[in-house]
Amino acid sequence: EEREEYEPYLEAGGVVFAGIDYAAILEQAEREADLVIWDGGNNDFPFYKPDVMIVVVDALRPEDALRYHPGETTVRMADVIVISKVDTATEEQVAAAMATVAARNPDAPVVRAAIPISVEGGGDIRGRRVLVIEDGPTLTHGGMAYGAGWLAARDYGAAEIVDPRPYAVGSMKDVFAANPHLGPVLPAMGYGQQQTNELAATVAAAPADIVLVATPIDLSLVIKADKPFLRVRYELEEIGEPTLEDLLRTKLSL
Repeated sequence: EEREEYEPYLEAGGVVFAGIDYAAILEQAEREADLVIWDGGNNDFPFYKPDVMIVVVDALRPEDALRYHPGETTVRMADVIVISKVDTATEEQVAAAMATVAARNPDAPVVRAAIPISVEGGGDIRGRRVLVIEDGPTLTHGGMAYGAGWLAARDYGAAEIVDPRPYAVGSMKDVFAANPHLGPVLPAMGYGQQQTNELAATVAAAPADIVLVATPIDLSLVIKADKPFLRVRYELEEIGEPTLEDLLRTKLSL
């Protein structure tokens, strides 16, 4: 999970500071940067009071801000709230997310955003059997049945989305047993080398032509398989106004 948090920033050319001595980390970061971003990862709140606190509410999970800690805490603390995935959520789900935000933090400006999906080499998907690997935490303790990989396989015309459950190896069987809500997708689990090997063995056993990888990291650098890997990308796309840039310029007097 730590690699999933860091790699996208490094791939974009950013500098990442990490560790447990937070005061020393912040002090060093402030010496080297004009702007410091605290990435809370899985809905954590910052250990320092930020100048601007941005919180994301997933429109596909509009009630999570009510049912999980620190989800509700972060919504109440937010200076700006982004409601994401408005392009894939239903109107009812978006309305529920907006109502959740309004009830918990009515003064926070809200940015509505889509998360458009793209696939490098996506033209190869049509008519093929596809094994989908999704971000592990999103599916397990995040409670989602599928993610961007499943949507990409559907939208790019896969002939079949291969169900990995009959081919699960070792601890991957336990992951599926503990998460019966999962759809026909494979969570990217890798807590230790043994489980990473079992993930790779599950991929190898599945009768797929292509592996569609929707993890934040390049999974092909971690596991090897005899099938081509295609990466799913997704980026924030603001819908209407206000935009994050507008709000940050105002709040930070830029």
